[in-house]
Formats: sequence, C-alpha cells, structure tokens
Amino acid sequence: MTELVERTDFVGIPVQDMERAKAFYRDVLGMRSPDWDRAWPEIETGNVSIYLTNPAALGDEFVAHSAAIALRVAEVPAAKAELEARGVVFDGEHDTGVCKMAFFRDSEGNALMLHRRYAP
Repeated sequence: MTELVERTDFVGIPVQDMERAKAFYRDVLGMRSPDWDRAWPEIETGNVSIYLTNPAALGDEFVAHSAAIALRVAEVPAAKAELEARGVVFDGEHDTGVCKMAFFRDSEGNALMLHRRYAP
C-alpha cells in the first residue's frame, strides 16, 4: 500500500473571540504570524502550523480542545516561569523520564503544554 498522507500541514484551534485569541498567541506566547491582520491567522511553528478558526463563523458550535497541543520550548521550567509572569496559570507539570511537560490553557480554554524531550 502506498502512503496516502504525506504530513500534517496545520492543526486548527477553535476560538470564540478571535481578537482575544490573536492577542494571547501573539502577545503572551510570543508566536509569530504574517497573518495577524487576517480573519483566520495561521501561525508558523517550524513544522506544523497552528490555524486559529472560529467555528461559529462556519455554523458550528465552539468546543475547546481537551487534548493538549505540545509546544516545544528550549527549557520547560524557564518558559513556564516567563509565561507565569505574563499571567498564564498552569494546571500541572509532568516529567516522564524522557520529557518534561507543563500544562495550561489558552485564552479560549484550549489545552496546551510546554514540552521538551531531553532523553534519546
């Protein structure tokens, strides 16, 4: 069987208030996008883009993601401290023996995590 799916291009993140979500991803997380002025911004993350989408504008119901999207950082404790200083509240941390994670939610209630694999 030939491979049908080549890769993941983007992950959609549902939002209720687009301007509030843009401000969170841009100003709190410090993420970059050439599309901040567009109605549906796509945020480049190096390998998979994040696409902010308003389900209500498409006639769907808003439901926040409950499975955390892992955002790779250089060092989880340092990134966590910086985000806490910017007002982000964390739900917990976990060290698997392979990677460190710190869990939080965006302005819309979507589950996110800071993540760094430190073992092979």
